[in-house]
Amino acid sequence: MIKIIGALTILLCSTWVGFETARRLSERPRQLRQLKAALQALEAEIMFGHLPVAEACIRIANQTPKPFKWFFDRFAKRLQEEETASLQEVWIYSLKEVWRMTALTDSEFEILRQFGETLGKHDKLSQKKHIQLALVHLEREEEEARVRQQKYEKMVKSLCFLMGLLLVILLM
Repeated sequence: MIKIIGALTILLCSTWVGFETARRLSERPRQLRQLKAALQALEAEIMFGHLPVAEACIRIANQTPKPFKWFFDRFAKRLQEEETASLQEVWIYSLKEVWRMTALTDSEFEILRQFGETLGKHDKLSQKKHIQLALVHLEREEEEARVRQQKYEKMVKSLCFLMGLLLVILLM
């Protein structure tokens, strides 16, 4: 009886790991689309809203789903609270703070970090070009994430289940 319970526990845990890994694979393209939409909204706020960055980010936080809602909210609040810190420092700090809650990779972090270094340093037209550049890079990452999801999502689920089954067989 204990062997059966142990075997089922191993099988359930390995299957859960597979489904969790597959969820992260499917979450990444969705979060990239959300991030692109948020950056497009930021572009619109900068170009047409004529708002300061902090106010624009508060508006974007209200329109964007989590985890980027948290990012833009924290970024805007830190900008308002820490008047001595630079825009770029606050951007990177807020990004690091929220990053572990996302399904994104280091390459997307680097794209956003580089974008954050340009934020607020240029006129509106140059800022628009930097946002467009970040969007192009994120589009490329989204396509890669979709391909990766299609390629590996089903395989990860099956492989983790089969690894658990193999482990159960070896232990019995």
